[in-house]
Amino acid sequence: MILIFFLKKKREQVKPIFQAIAAKVGDEPCCDYVGQDGAGHYVKMVHNGIEYGDIQLICEAYHLMKDGLKLTNDEMSEVFTEWNKGELDSFLIEITAKILAYKNEKGQHEIDNILDCAGQKGTGKWTAISALDLGVPVTLIGESVFSRCLSAMKDERVKASEIVKGPEIPAFTGDKKAFINDIRDVSYSSFISIFNLITKFL
Repeated sequence: MILIFFLKKKREQVKPIFQAIAAKVGDEPCCDYVGQDGAGHYVKMVHNGIEYGDIQLICEAYHLMKDGLKLTNDEMSEVFTEWNKGELDSFLIEITAKILAYKNEKGQHEIDNILDCAGQKGTGKWTAISALDLGVPVTLIGESVFSRCLSAMKDERVKASEIVKGPEIPAFTGDKKAFINDIRDVSYSSFISIFNLITKFL
C-alpha cells in the first residue's frame, strides 16, 4: 500500500503518478490520501497488524496439517494452491504455496532448513497497543506478536525442550479431506473476524 503524505497542493500533483504505479484491486488503486497528522502512517500500521494476524493463521493451519495430518510439504503446497483459487485468494496464501514447494540446489525443501525464529519491526505490537487503548479486542494480532516474541527465544526454547517434552500427537484416523476443509473454513472465518474488528480502528 502506498500512502501520500504531501501537503494538499503537492498531493494533487503526485497523486496520479502514485496511483498509476500502485497495486490495484480490480481497477481501484491501493493508494490515496487518508488524512492529516500521521493518518497514513496509522493506516499502514493497522494494515501490518492485520498481516501479522493473517500470517499467524497460516502458521496454525500449517501446524495442523504438518503435525496433525502428517502431510508432506508438497501436499500442503497443493492445499494452499487450491485455497488460493477460492475465498482465501491472497498474496500470503499464494506465496505460502510456493514456499512449501520450493526446493534448493540439493533437491531439499528449503522450508525445512529455515530457522524457526521470526523477527518483527514493531507495527504489530503498535497495533495491539492501540487496540488496548481503544478497547478493541484484536486478540489474534496480540497472540501473533507474542508468538513472534516466543519464536525469537530460540536458546530458551532449546533448553526447555530438554526438560519439558511436548505431547505425543496420535495418528489421525479420520477423513483428512474433510479436516482440511474445516481448517480452511476456520481460517476464512478468522480472516473475516479480524477485518470486522479492524473497522473499529478507522
